[in-house]
Amino acid sequence: MSEPTQEPSVLDYLKSKLNPWQKEKIELPSVELPALPESEIAALSEPPARRNSMRWVRTVLAFALALLGQSRLDVTVKPLESMTILFSVGMYALAFLLLLWAWWLGEFSLPAAPDTSPQEDPQTFRSRPLLAAAVLAILAFGLFGPNEVGLHLFTPLNVTFWLGSIALFLWALWLRNSQQAGLISRLVAFFRQDSWQIKLTRFSLLLLGVIALVVFFRVYRLDAVPAEPFSDHAEKLLDVFDVSRGQYAVFFERNTGREFIQFYWTLLIARVFSTGLTFLSLKIGTVLIGLFALPYIYLLGREVGGQRVAVFALILAGTAYWLNTISRIGLRFPLYPAFTAPVLYYLVRGLRRQTRNDFILAGLFLGLGLHGYSPFRFVPVVVMVAVGLYLLHAAARGRRVQTLAMFLMLVLAALLVFVPLMRYALDRPDMFSYRALTRLAGDHPDGNESPLQAAWQSFFVAPSDPAQPGPGWKIFVENTYKALIMFQYDNGEIWVHSVPHRPALEFVSAALFTLGALFLLVRYLLRRDWLDLFLLLAVPLLLMPSILSLAFPGENPSLNRTGGAAVVVFVIAAQALEGLYQAWSGVNAGGKSSGIRQSWVALGMVSLLLLVSIQQNYRLVFETFATEFRDGAWNTSDMGRVIRAFVAEGNSVEQAWVVPFPYWVDTRLVGIQAGYPTRDAALWPDAFAGTLELSGNKLFLVKEEDLTDLELLRQLYPSGLVGRFDSPLEGKSFWIFTVPDSVSVPRP
Repeated sequence: MSEPTQEPSVLDYLKSKLNPWQKEKIELPSVELPALPESEIAALSEPPARRNSMRWVRTVLAFALALLGQSRLDVTVKPLESMTILFSVGMYALAFLLLLWAWWLGEFSLPAAPDTSPQEDPQTFRSRPLLAAAVLAILAFGLFGPNEVGLHLFTPLNVTFWLGSIALFLWALWLRNSQQAGLISRLVAFFRQDSWQIKLTRFSLLLLGVIALVVFFRVYRLDAVPAEPFSDHAEKLLDVFDVSRGQYAVFFERNTGREFIQFYWTLLIARVFSTGLTFLSLKIGTVLIGLFALPYIYLLGREVGGQRVAVFALILAGTAYWLNTISRIGLRFPLYPAFTAPVLYYLVRGLRRQTRNDFILAGLFLGLGLHGYSPFRFVPVVVMVAVGLYLLHAAARGRRVQTLAMFLMLVLAALLVFVPLMRYALDRPDMFSYRALTRLAGDHPDGNESPLQAAWQSFFVAPSDPAQPGPGWKIFVENTYKALIMFQYDNGEIWVHSVPHRPALEFVSAALFTLGALFLLVRYLLRRDWLDLFLLLAVPLLLMPSILSLAFPGENPSLNRTGGAAVVVFVIAAQALEGLYQAWSGVNAGGKSSGIRQSWVALGMVSLLLLVSIQQNYRLVFETFATEFRDGAWNTSDMGRVIRAFVAEGNSVEQAWVVPFPYWVDTRLVGIQAGYPTRDAALWPDAFAGTLELSGNKLFLVKEEDLTDLELLRQLYPSGLVGRFDSPLEGKSFWIFTVPDSVSVPRP
């Protein structure tokens, strides 16, 4: 029997190591330790207290410096002193360097887009419906031509062919999948139930609260903010009146031309809400259009950064002074972001997931947006840039042909929706492009050259017009610079839809957007993700309708012609806010927080920032903008009330007039405010004598400074009575001159 093997002692092991000449070596057996989770290994590699404290110091100090720098720019007195600007730039630079340090240590980063699995397109279609769609589109294109009096109108026949072509196109190319079929069946089953049981989660309650907040911001005091219409509203209401009388135009040529969507929409609003052809009808319509953009801003935020980014983007955009003012003004301005948002969402989703249906939806909204507001005409360029960037990056490897095929579907969908206006543009290119080209090169009444030729020439050579400060290329560079700093510095001087010379963003959103854009650039340089570069380039591209106002550089920047950029700006700001939230809550690379307590602290800090943003936006819209707008606009509503009171006493509205005066009210608006949208209340002094032969009581409204015409009326009507409407606003009072016939007329 062999003797049992004796295990070497620790002393034997030490002798073996200390005596290199010893032949027999003693080695310790290897022992496999259980694997630790990566999060525990990371926690053991550095003292948690020091790591978390430094995280807070770096990120909190960085954002505090950014807010400090932005607060010095958040004033309306421009230009600022150079030292103030240098201070703000320095604070932003320090903030960026601190966040860059935090990013280098893995403590701060922008959220990544959720992972997706690109699909393989079957490259199939239904040939017969597609051929039928092409035939109907060609017939519709022909039927949208001018009628016997030269008007391009919607008719039952051409609309049927047009919509039929779109429906057949969708039938030919739309892919039905099991998920969509299941959703439809679930919806049908849901509505067939006798009773419904709805489950509310914490997130759904939060989302409902955010929606309520956004709706409040958009509809609160809508009747009073803004208070008065101006001349553009008179033009719009006259176009709506034409529609109400059966003139269903494809393009409305009054006031240099307008696309059709707002006019039909306003008429529908006037009838549904029984508000008539009024300023309020215009405002309700544009507020609802503005709200349409917000779900797609939410969805775009979710597509590029996740659910919290979506909520942050919805709050920032929904309460923003920028989008709120352009939505309330009652003009077509919100149509630009309203259709840009779905186009960008479906386009980004379609490119990332390679889904045909998303490309088709992007095309449908692209075509529809071209019927809304002329700055949207630059969005097709943005779409081409997005597809081009995708094709040039690694994400498109093996899918380039498929992407081009789906892009062709997008183009065809947009062209089908655009058919009515396409026909008008081909028949009347002068009117269709008038506003855009005159913004480029000015008006040329002599007719020696087209606006396009003038724009091309003036871009390289200083124009003969002394009002233009230089050649177009120089103005383009200056306009681009001004537009790019509008978010932090100056949003322009147009008081009817903005607070002049203040930043387009309140100071929290401005700081978030600035830091977010800088980190998108850093991340693109490191990862070469096409989506990061596209988000960065989309902002200046969507600013182009304002930048290209070369003949009128004073109109740049403007919140209305840059509205499409707001869609991307608030998503980038939300990405930065999500990055700060993750840093403050101690979220690690695996997406887990370091503790419940720290998560609540981070949530409190983010909530505080959002509350500050909301409060400043509230003051900007309902105090600053409301006051400055009322001070700048003429009080036609007061004049309308005076005339309504005159008519209520049994008098004829045809004998109530406004005496025009330079730079005073648009007399058409007085008729609109009085409830007579097609009546121009103007009566020029040379027509005073013609009123002598009219029987019945008469009413004349005269500007306070117009003592000459008031004296002329006194001489003409010695028995006339002079009253004064005392307005609480300086310079807004006016004279009320009444002429009684057989009985005295009570003055309102």
